[in-house]
Amino acid sequence: MGRKHHKAEEIVAKLRQVEVLTGQGRSIAEAARSIEVSEQAYFRWRAEYGGMKTDQLKRLKELELANMGLTRFGGHPETFTRGAADAEIPTTVFA
Repeated sequence: MGRKHHKAEEIVAKLRQVEVLTGQGRSIAEAARSIEVSEQAYFRWRAEYGGMKTDQLKRLKELELANMGLTRFGGHPETFTRGAADAEIPTTVFA
């Protein structure tokens, strides 16, 4: 059986399901089994996405995309902290 790669939106939804199930008195192990992931995956997801809402997740994706666009210009994002005008780079993100 192959591994399933969950999308970030699915992960946030499943984390919410576990919160609801544990609020109803189920253990974390039972709740993780009901969403068909291991406890290890649940705890890893909770560390990365815990407390995040879908709008925050979309913003995170946008920032990661912008970061990737900046690194395509040959520098690290830390070198562009002065602003786009000072660094003489385009302000648009290329996909």
